[in-house]
Amino acid sequence: MQRWPPETPRLPGIPEDKQEEAKSRWKEGNFNVYLSDLIPVDRAVADTRPAGCSEQRVHDDLPTTTIIMCFVDEVWSTLLRSVHSILSRSPPHLVEEIILVDDFSTKEYLKEKLDTYMSQFPKVKILHLKERHGLIRARLAGAQVAKGDVLTFLDSHVECNVGWLEPLLERVRLSRAKVACPVIEVISDKDMSYMTVDNFQRGIFTWPMNFGWRQIPQEVIEKNKIKETDIIRCPVWMCGGEIEIIPCSRVGHIFRNDNPYSFPKDRIRTVERNLARVAEVWLDEYKELFYGHAYHLVLRRLDVGDLTQQIALRKKLQCRSFRWYLENVYPDLEAPLVKASGLPQERLSQRGGGQDLVTTGLARLRH
Repeated sequence: MQRWPPETPRLPGIPEDKQEEAKSRWKEGNFNVYLSDLIPVDRAVADTRPAGCSEQRVHDDLPTTTIIMCFVDEVWSTLLRSVHSILSRSPPHLVEEIILVDDFSTKEYLKEKLDTYMSQFPKVKILHLKERHGLIRARLAGAQVAKGDVLTFLDSHVECNVGWLEPLLERVRLSRAKVACPVIEVISDKDMSYMTVDNFQRGIFTWPMNFGWRQIPQEVIEKNKIKETDIIRCPVWMCGGEIEIIPCSRVGHIFRNDNPYSFPKDRIRTVERNLARVAEVWLDEYKELFYGHAYHLVLRRLDVGDLTQQIALRKKLQCRSFRWYLENVYPDLEAPLVKASGLPQERLSQRGGGQDLVTTGLARLRH
C-alpha cells in the first residue's frame, strides 16, 4: 500500500486498474473511501489559521475537556484519522479523555478490532451502545460518563488543525455561557484534500430547518470593521448564551451528500420528527412556516410525542421568543408568516346521521 511520511501533505492518486474498485467503495461512506485508506492516519495538513493566531496567548489554567465523538458504521481510516488528529494536535494536559460512542454499529471492524487498536491510547475510551440511540442521545450517553471540565463534540470524519483546542477552551474559561465553535473547513469527498474556507462564516438554517454555513454579508463586515481574527458572536438562540465562531480554531470535515447508514425507523419518523419537535417547542407562531415547507408531515399525521419537559425547560430558562431571534440574530432569514396549524388534530362528530371530519393544517400565506 502506498505510504509516505506524515510531514509530507502529498496526496496519492488512484491507479487506472483500481478506478472501478474505488467507485464501488464510494457507497461505504459516501466519499472516496478507497483514497482515504491510502492516506496515513496521521497525515499533515496545512496550517490554515489567519495570520497572528499563532502569536495569540491563552491563560495557563485552561479547563480540561472530554472530547465526545459519536459514530455509526464509520469508515475505519476516517475514524482513525479523526482520533489521531486530536491526539497529535492537542496539548495532552488539556484532553482529559476522548470518548468514542459507537451508536450500535453493524461493522465488525468497529467492535473488537477497534477496541484493540485504541487500547494503545490510554485517554481513548469506547462506549458501545446496546441499541441505536441517534446522534443526540448518543452524545448524551457520552456526556453522562465524561470527566472533563468542558464537553467538546466532534463528528467522526474530521481532522483537527494546528492549535485548534486552546482558543475554544479560552473562550469557555472566560464565560461558561459561551458555546465555542471552530471554523469548519472542508475535506474533499472526492480527493480527500484539505481546503480552507472564508473566515467570515456563520452557521445558518433555511426552511424547513436545514443547517448550513453562509458567508457574512460584506456590508456587515465593513460596517462592523470585522477582522480575520475577530470572533463571530451570535446569541445561543433565545436563552441568554452565545455561540462564538473562533477563527483561530480550525477543523476539517467531510461533507457528504447523504448518510451512508440507515435510520432505525424511516427518515420521516426519525430526523423530520425531531425537527417537528424543535418547531413545536421553539418557533412559536413561526412553526407554521416550518409546516408550510414540510407539509407532508401534516399530511402523514406525524406524532411528535410528549413535549412537556422541553416546554417547561424553555419556560424555566426564561428564553426569548423566536421573533426576537429573527430580529436580533438572523434578520436576513426569509420568514413570512404562514397558516398551517401544526400537525392535524381530528375529531369525528355526528350530525344528522352523517360524520364531519374536522382537520387543522391548512397551508395558506398570511400577508
